[in-house]
Amino acid sequence: MSRILTMLAAAFMALSFPAMAETRIGVVDLRQALFSSNDAKSFSETLQRDFAGDEAKVREVQEQARKLKERLEKDGAMMNESEREKLAAEFQEKVKEFNFLKQRLDSTVAQRKQAFVERARPEVDAAVEELLKENDLDLILPSEAVVYVKPELNLTPQLLEKLNR
Repeated sequence: MSRILTMLAAAFMALSFPAMAETRIGVVDLRQALFSSNDAKSFSETLQRDFAGDEAKVREVQEQARKLKERLEKDGAMMNESEREKLAAEFQEKVKEFNFLKQRLDSTVAQRKQAFVERARPEVDAAVEELLKENDLDLILPSEAVVYVKPELNLTPQLLEKLNR
């Protein structure tokens, strides 16, 4: 009976040995690596050039609204009711125009950034897979899912280097 228990215990240990092997894990900050890459810098410059006029228009409308508000606060008490209402209506229109332009700009920029991320995804995935193989890892986690990582397990600089090739 003792012999059977010993053999069962040995068989159990042999089967569980691979599960006890150490899992090798690395961590990367995908967003940081992607948006620090040379491609992202070039994309950012293009984005700034493409939307410089729109940003200037948003700032101009914002400044117009600010001036109307200041005038309303400063001179509103001395104005008659109809002048004050007219100025308040002008101010409200400028605020609406600003909000519309700002929302449209933000939405367009967000769409362009998302398109950039989607275009870059295959390259990022390939670079992550290279890191996995080169460092003989079993798993690479995104940094957002990790509370703490030893600096030598943070592979973000290596990923950035691969993306800049």
